[in-house]
Amino acid sequence: MKKTAFIFPGQGSQYIGMGKELFENFQIAKQVFEEAEDTLHLSLKDICFEGPEEILKLTENTQPAILTVSIAALKVLEQEKGVTAELVAGHSLGEYSALVASGAFSFKDAVRIVRLRGKFMQEAVPVGEGGMAAILGMDREEVEKICKEVSQGEVLSPANYNCPGQITISGHIKAVERAIERVKKEGKKAVLLPVSAPFHCPLMKPAGERLEKAMEDVFVEELKIPVVTNVEADLNRSKQRVKPLLVAQVYHPVRWEESMRRMIEEGIERMIEIGPGKVLTGLMKRIDSKIEMFNIEDIKSLKTIS
Repeated sequence: MKKTAFIFPGQGSQYIGMGKELFENFQIAKQVFEEAEDTLHLSLKDICFEGPEEILKLTENTQPAILTVSIAALKVLEQEKGVTAELVAGHSLGEYSALVASGAFSFKDAVRIVRLRGKFMQEAVPVGEGGMAAILGMDREEVEKICKEVSQGEVLSPANYNCPGQITISGHIKAVERAIERVKKEGKKAVLLPVSAPFHCPLMKPAGERLEKAMEDVFVEELKIPVVTNVEADLNRSKQRVKPLLVAQVYHPVRWEESMRRMIEEGIERMIEIGPGKVLTGLMKRIDSKIEMFNIEDIKSLKTIS
């Protein structure tokens, strides 16, 4: 058997209609949606299946919606295929799905906390003051140097080290715009991202503090599967470290490329992206194309797993 890891997508992977097929065909997926709705008193089914887009894309809706679809897909995969993982990881919000998969969090706690996390992240910076951009075709050192040089006393730093040649930056909107200009001058590509807040940078520290308080009453179980965390790009097996790492994750960069390489060092040969979209599968092709990739989000993709 190939050593397998489960990886879970984050914000930006959502689309209207996600999870609908699983909900309609598998009782276990339906139960996940029902548990989420009972916990949040929110019609997640309507938001996921019908939209509209502007409601789905509100951060405090997007986060519980993606988590719910991911866990519904995970339960279906486990029930129908009996596949297990040696390691798990998730991109930003996806780390909460990974923690549910590892047994550290109950789904009920996770869905409640990510709804609050979305709200706290949205409220940390007034709309219009922060922004994010994707920088393409530059390496880590170049991007970090540009952030330092154009910040002019404002906050600007790398937010996601996604894969070779794809790094996002985050901070005050004017600083982000200066960075875009500078990158273009150097003949490379930079794209302003359609996000509502500057995620994974020091401006999110107030959101981290509120999240820490909100998680005080959340019970963390022993991890049955190690989680490769965004903050350290290393294996966490300690339940004591789960909450501090999630708090830090809000205002630290997501070290995705390093996290994936760390999994490969552990002998992982197959990865299954569980949840909406194929964003992480696309990144993996650029990190190491030798890894066998699958994604699970509907009946068709479920059939590809042996």
